[in-house]
Amino acid sequence: MSSRPTVVVLAAGKGSRFKGSAHKLEQSLGELSVLGSSVRNAVESRLPVLVVTTRALADHAARWVDAQDVLVVPEVDGEFGMGHSIAAGVAARADSAGWLLLPADMPLVRPATLRAVAAALGDHAVAYAEHHGRRGHPVGFSAELYSELMRLTGDEGARRIVARYPGVGVDVDDPGVLVDVDTDADLAAVRALSTLGAKPVLQPGGK
Repeated sequence: MSSRPTVVVLAAGKGSRFKGSAHKLEQSLGELSVLGSSVRNAVESRLPVLVVTTRALADHAARWVDAQDVLVVPEVDGEFGMGHSIAAGVAARADSAGWLLLPADMPLVRPATLRAVAAALGDHAVAYAEHHGRRGHPVGFSAELYSELMRLTGDEGARRIVARYPGVGVDVDDPGVLVDVDTDADLAAVRALSTLGAKPVLQPGGK
């Protein structure tokens, strides 16, 4: 078993609330895209990273990590369900010490935040980032919850697991844990807040 949890970047949603000409995850944030920024932060945490995405976004995802760290999930009844994506990502990294679920539309979550939540999994089955008392992402699960995560289906996500098992909030000075890109207005707000464009573009594999 790997001694470190894997950051599972969830990038298989359709993003139907976003009305731009391209998928919201392909929208630019400085020199990077929304997806690229999220993956870059995951890579900079120095934790293992897996991007779970669709065929349409696979080539874009492979710009930021090695091909073996991109998992393409098929549609199920015309949808890419969150539960299905989580289970697929966990199965692909079954030997991890745990899994941090990071929605790909949250490009401001800092690498230090990912490390802090990962560290909390050493003592807790469930851990999540928290900023000023508000619960955010990522949400982490220890290896003991593998079977529970593998049972997820459809678009249910992991809320019922979080409700069932005692979790710990990891207080972080990172407002990005509460910020996602669902709409055009969200993207404009993230662009206004972000300084990501000043950071260098990663080569494939995070090198």
